[in-house]
Parts: sequence; C-alpha cells; structure tokens
Amino acid sequence: MRKLIIFLIVLAVLLVAVDRVAVAGVQRDLANRIAAATDLSGTPTVTIEGIPFLTQAISGHYPEVRFNLGTLTYGGVPVRNLQGAAYDVTAPLTDVLQNKPNIRAGRVAVRGTLTRETIDKYAPQGVKITGNGQHLVASGEVTVGVQKVRFTAEMRVEVADGGIKLRAEKIEGVPDALAQFVGYTIPFKGKLPFDVKITGVRNVADGLEFSAEATDVPLRG
Repeated sequence: MRKLIIFLIVLAVLLVAVDRVAVAGVQRDLANRIAAATDLSGTPTVTIEGIPFLTQAISGHYPEVRFNLGTLTYGGVPVRNLQGAAYDVTAPLTDVLQNKPNIRAGRVAVRGTLTRETIDKYAPQGVKITGNGQHLVASGEVTVGVQKVRFTAEMRVEVADGGIKLRAEKIEGVPDALAQFVGYTIPFKGKLPFDVKITGVRNVADGLEFSAEATDVPLRG
C-alpha cells in the first residue's frame, strides 16, 4: 500500500512537470505566431488559461489564450499597453509541433490606450486637449467672421470609419452652431493586429482606451 501511494505521488509530480513543460512549449509557439502576425521585433507575453493543460493539448482546443504586446505604432499612431485574448483556438498538437500554419482563433479581442500626447497631437492647430479621465476638453480659437474667438468645449468620443473621432458636444465662448466645426479624427492608416476592427472607445485616466475584435483569425507560423 505504501509503495502504491509513493508511486501515485511520483506519477502526479511527473504529470504536473510534463504539463508545465508542454504548456511552455505551446505558449512559445503561439507567442512566435502572434509576433509574426503583428510585426513585433520582440516576443509577446502569452498565457494559456485553464488547467490541466494536457487535456487542452490532446484535444487541440484552447478556450482562451491571453497575450500582451506592449507598445506598438500603427499608421503613425502609438498604442500603449496593447493586450488581449484569442478565444476558441484550434491548434492540433501535431500541427504545433510541426509548425504547420493551420492554427486559428474563433475570435480575437484586443484593447489598447491612446495617450493624451497622441490625442493632443492630432488636434487642429491652435487647439489644446486636456481631460480628467471622465471627459476630454478642447480649448483654443475659432474664426468667427474676421475675428478669432476663444472657446472651451467638452468633446464627445466615438468610433468612426478608419479611426476614433472627437467632436465638440458642449461649447462655451462661441455660438453652439460652431460646435460641429470643432472636431477631428485620430486615424489608423495601417491595419491593427489580426485585422481587428475598433468596436468601442472610452475615456480613462491615461487617455483613450479602445477595444477591437475580429473573428476567424489565422495564427500563422
């Protein structure tokens, strides 16, 4: 009986060790694939969620793979703390070991932050953007007739084709009708990783945090 207990303990330890070695190998492979998909010069941090890992590896299905890409620049727009998750990843173990390309994610969701410096950089000339984490405020000058008039406006943030749009919603110092002329778009001229499309944006303490998604995403080797 004692020998059986010792054997089971040793077996359990070995299984845990094999599990951890295997998960490290697959995480490394997925990290390389994600780096290739996002043109990273380094390797992202990748974590496969769920225990035990071997059960997922044998089935070739990983419900959730989380990753952190750090700070990247797309279309001249720097994005800080770009991170997200790939869901319903289909990755047969033999394909991973042989570095075959047919590994896909059912859905990829990412989020990142545009800093206040970036938001201010794309503002119209003479307009300064500030904020407190709840609202963005634009201040500057607009031309009314032949005169330049100073204004202050609370900015509304929304998703627009190809980028994130800021538009004056409340304005002080000039007629309300001029609010429609106080606005601009932060463009993403290049594609975001995995061809994700921006689905939402909100004010945060560091600037603007956006979320984006894509479906049926290949993770090529």
